[in-house]
Formats: sequence, C-alpha cells, structure tokens
Amino acid sequence: MSPAANSAAPKFDQKFRAGVLGATGTVGQRLVHLLADHPWFALTEVAASERSSGKRYSEAVNWHLDSPIPAAAANLVVKGLDPSLDCDFVFSALDSSVAGPAEEDFARAGYPVVSNSKNHRMSPDVPLLIPEVNAAHLDAIPVQQKNRGYGTGFIVTNPNCSTAGLVLVLKPLADAFGLEKMFVVTMQAVSGAGYPGVPSLDILGNVVPFISGAETSRPLGRFALRRSRSGHQCALQSSASRKRSPRMSFG
Repeated sequence: MSPAANSAAPKFDQKFRAGVLGATGTVGQRLVHLLADHPWFALTEVAASERSSGKRYSEAVNWHLDSPIPAAAANLVVKGLDPSLDCDFVFSALDSSVAGPAEEDFARAGYPVVSNSKNHRMSPDVPLLIPEVNAAHLDAIPVQQKNRGYGTGFIVTNPNCSTAGLVLVLKPLADAFGLEKMFVVTMQAVSGAGYPGVPSLDILGNVVPFISGAETSRPLGRFALRRSRSGHQCALQSSASRKRSPRMSFG
C-alpha cells in the first residue's frame, strides 16, 4: 500500500487481529505479504495443514514471492485448522479440497471468514463481494447466519481474479448505457493450478492444460440480472473462455 493510500485510510483505535488459513500456499503467502504493516490489520495467526503445524512460519513455508518473508510473520507458529485462533477474523486461502468444511467450522465458531476459495461462491446466502460494485450484498450475512446458525460468524467470498477486474469495468458501463451481450477471453497464468502446478510439458503449446476444477467453474460466478436502459430486467448474455499462459503470477 502506497504512503498516499495509507494517509487516506480510516484510522482505528487499534488494529483488527487477522489470521490466514492456508498461509503456506501461494495465495496465502500473498495475503501474509499484504498484511505486513497494514494500517487496519495486524497478522496474529497463520494456519495450515498438519504437516506444517507446530513449525515457525519461516520454517514451514516454501516462500515464492520476490520480497522477503515479513518480519511480523516469520516467527509466528503455524497452527492447524482448528477454530481456536487468537484473531478477530480470518482470511482463507485454503485449497478447495478442504476449504468448504474448514471455513464453515470457523464461521460456526464465531469467526468472520473472508474467503479466496471457490467452495462457497455459488451459495445463495454467501455474498460474492466486490465492494465497489455490490457492497449491498453484505445484507445477505444476517440471512446466512439465520440459515446456518452461525451466531456472530459468517462467510464472505471474492470472485476469481479475472472477474474482479472485469466487473469493475462493466459496472459503470451497465449503469450508464446498459449491457446486453459480452464476449470475454482471459489469459491466466498457469500458476492458477497452485505450486508446483502442472508439469511443464502440459503447458508447452497447450493453452488449455488440465487444472482440476477449472473446467467446471464459472468465470463470472453469479452474474445477476441487470436492468436494461428501458428499466426492465434482462439476462446478460455472455460468452467466456479461459486460456492459460506459461507464466507465474502471485499478485
């Protein structure tokens, strides 16, 4: 975060204590990096699989970012995925194979869960949030808590990376002119398969290597009905394709 952004950020009496689930993975590492010296949040807990549990973060993680491991994280002891972390809320970067029940356990135990995983993105009572576009969807949280008996906990998700950038452009266009059709092609880094990802021969000359789960995911998630310029609701027709490029990107 730039100094200018820091100076414009809201001030709190004390920082919110944040935990990261899946902190040793590539997405978890990015979250750990972003939380370092954050004006609102203090990283107090990192959690991962049993094989990392009990180790110092610097010992457990195979760090892939160009910048060094943040000092605030290096000596934290990695915990398991038990919802007893000393933090106010958690960011989840868990693999989809474990994210579903683990995030539900944390929400049930009273933790707000901000998830980067795909498992709950299509759930009707879970906000799929881009704050600049649909902050009002946070109104679904009380419904979710009632439906699931969560008490003070809840789950909020974000869309995938390409959708987040795309919708920020589509929203003002939809408001100003209305949208009826769109065609989208994304070139996404092969690192979307995680690290170490797919074998090198699977990506050479192949723009659609097999990445488990990607072939059935919806790039646009729940793209809701929009109003046309005449004021009537209409379904936005979309055609989206995803291709992989032989590069790594963790940002």
